[in-house]
Amino acid sequence: MLTRHIAGAPVAAIGLGCMGMSMAYGPADDAESTRVLHRALDLGVNHLDTSDAYGAGANERLLGPVVRARRDEVFLATKFGIRLPEGASHSATPGTRVDSSPSWARAACEASLSRLGVDTIDLYYLHRRDPATPIEDTVGAMAALVADGKVRHLGLSEVSPATLRAAHAVHPIAAVQMEYSLFSREVEDEMLAVCRELGVTLVAYSPVGRGMLTGTISGTEQLRQEGDYRATGAPRFSAEALPTNLALADEVRKVAAEIGCTPAQAALAWVLARGEDVVAIPGTKRLRYLEENTAAADLALTPEQVTRLTEAVPRDAVAGARYAEGAMRFVGH
Repeated sequence: MLTRHIAGAPVAAIGLGCMGMSMAYGPADDAESTRVLHRALDLGVNHLDTSDAYGAGANERLLGPVVRARRDEVFLATKFGIRLPEGASHSATPGTRVDSSPSWARAACEASLSRLGVDTIDLYYLHRRDPATPIEDTVGAMAALVADGKVRHLGLSEVSPATLRAAHAVHPIAAVQMEYSLFSREVEDEMLAVCRELGVTLVAYSPVGRGMLTGTISGTEQLRQEGDYRATGAPRFSAEALPTNLALADEVRKVAAEIGCTPAQAALAWVLARGEDVVAIPGTKRLRYLEENTAAADLALTPEQVTRLTEAVPRDAVAGARYAEGAMRFVGH
């Protein structure tokens, strides 16, 4: 596995986003997900990404036994800040709010450590930020967790470049997690440059466009039948937007065929080609997709191939927002 770094720690260039194992993409299958986690580690995919919001803690509990059994092989990332109401099972539940208060940072970290059954989290992210709470206060509390040995490195997710600068002035920020793919390129406006100025790794989530770039999506009805949140909660997969976006994905498929890889592999290789300070965390709960994604780390695109993939999906051609309106309120602060 191609290796890159977060705060000097070696991580797989292609990690594993674990959210879908516990929510959003149809029924959970913990036994199969456990097999995927072990296979990922066998393949050198040491970077596992979760959150306390994924399945209301269920995802951390799922990862716990695997991580404990193979702790030396894992770079473990989790997050706090999306606070679910009591009894909720997912972050789309009414009453979900963002809480980036210092007191919640500590309480949430303790709860994550307990669910995971570990003493230390390698990378602890603020998942979303409440703009009413000064980022300096939140990061100050997170820095105290580092001082206590509960956390090794700090990260932020879906913040503004100004917030990253202010946070980094309080304590070094090791990574910023942002949606980044051929379908979502907002980070290229400013965030990527600020990350490079400060020496912060960019962690690209949804690097295959929430599956849009895999070639496996045929229509909204397919997703609805599978109990997939994208059928109702992801504007780019709506009946109105999907035909436009699938046409763009088909252009990526054509370039991938010429390269000699799958569309998902081309999309992942494109993300990795953005720089050695970028890592990707595609999510999957199936072995065949894990192995397909992992193989993309061996794919070195030529500059011409990068350009052709970039031109296949013009930024202003993508239909629909990244998130539904309610969720978009929580990004970019």
